[in-house]
Amino acid sequence: MKKIAVAGAGARAHVLVKPLATQFREEVELVGVYDQNPSRARLLAEECGHVPVYASFDSMLQESGTELVLITTMDSTHDAFIIRALEAGLDVITEKPMTTDAVKCQAILDAEKRTGRNIKVAFNCRYMPYMMRVKELLDAGTIGDILSVDYNWYLDSNHGAQYFRRWHRHMSNSGGLLVHKSTHHFDLANWWLRDEPVEVSAFGERRFFGPTREERGFRCLNCSFASTCEFYFDIKQHPFNNDYFHKCETDDGYIRDRCVFGDDIDIYDTMSVHVRYRKGTVLNYSLVAHSPYKHWTATFNGTKGRIEAGEYYTGDRADEPTQQIRLFNRKGEKIVHEARKATGSHGGSDDRIRKMFVQNEPTDSLEQRAGSWEGALSMLIGAAANISIQEQRKVTIQELLNPNAITNHR
Repeated sequence: MKKIAVAGAGARAHVLVKPLATQFREEVELVGVYDQNPSRARLLAEECGHVPVYASFDSMLQESGTELVLITTMDSTHDAFIIRALEAGLDVITEKPMTTDAVKCQAILDAEKRTGRNIKVAFNCRYMPYMMRVKELLDAGTIGDILSVDYNWYLDSNHGAQYFRRWHRHMSNSGGLLVHKSTHHFDLANWWLRDEPVEVSAFGERRFFGPTREERGFRCLNCSFASTCEFYFDIKQHPFNNDYFHKCETDDGYIRDRCVFGDDIDIYDTMSVHVRYRKGTVLNYSLVAHSPYKHWTATFNGTKGRIEAGEYYTGDRADEPTQQIRLFNRKGEKIVHEARKATGSHGGSDDRIRKMFVQNEPTDSLEQRAGSWEGALSMLIGAAANISIQEQRKVTIQELLNPNAITNHR
């Protein structure tokens, strides 16, 4: 039986850890919970079977007997928790993004090498059936060498607004959406292409959220414009948010229903990124956080043809029982692959991620298990994009890391 301790008792921990304590009781023992908010830590611990709650992360590492540490804290704090766990002689699984900037990333890579321990990054998108089917088709060489990719993600206004209410609204906490959210998408691109990014340029603006209207308040709960604002969020009507966040505010002052039009917001909501890969492939990527409906599209242009992929999560195509992957070859033929929509949290991928925690699969033919280097590369595209936006220049991945780090992983 594997002993696991968790740092961070928020939404992501609730999704990942609670099922571990119930569905995998024969394989996993949850031996400790730590969160900077003690009330939230106690809630999660109680729901997982009265697991011990620790007042400090270090005491949990020393006293719980854990063999593995799961990190689900705020993004900007991942590095400190990861490094302390490694230095305590423990392996780590961290929620994405692995961290939020290049300096912290280098420190994590150095600590992993120094301690000889192991980091895994929970990239659940790699485990989504549709993404896996795209990977299989590309790996099979159906379109030959991939020359370019056009890749676009559209968050609907409801989903996008969540990041502008919560701690993610500040670059210092999340690295912005190009790190927090796009790390999923950049990891998929790296994984699909079997390649590494070398150069990034980007544009980013805050055009929809932030101080774009006069009718705004501090938070939704007591806002004067609650009856007229389409983004009003009643935190008390959402049991999880009410219990885990609203009722726990007095512990740390964190407010989860801040106004999406607040003038303190400094992350972008409209972004475009261009990435050049080592083998020559060019990626054109965009992320919009305020679309009428939620979906993504990706077009892969290769020497032997073209693949068009994409999924619809809301809108008039969301109810279709299958999603298509269309392949066009140089003979003018179209081959349609049907992928049945998966069910469960994040398309069923969270179940597969949980199994990764406790079961060592003998084979990994699709290379779904992601380590620190994969975590670094996806995050560094976003970090490089942030620098490119701020300094209006191209940014190389090499300038962000110690050259030895790149050499050691090739």
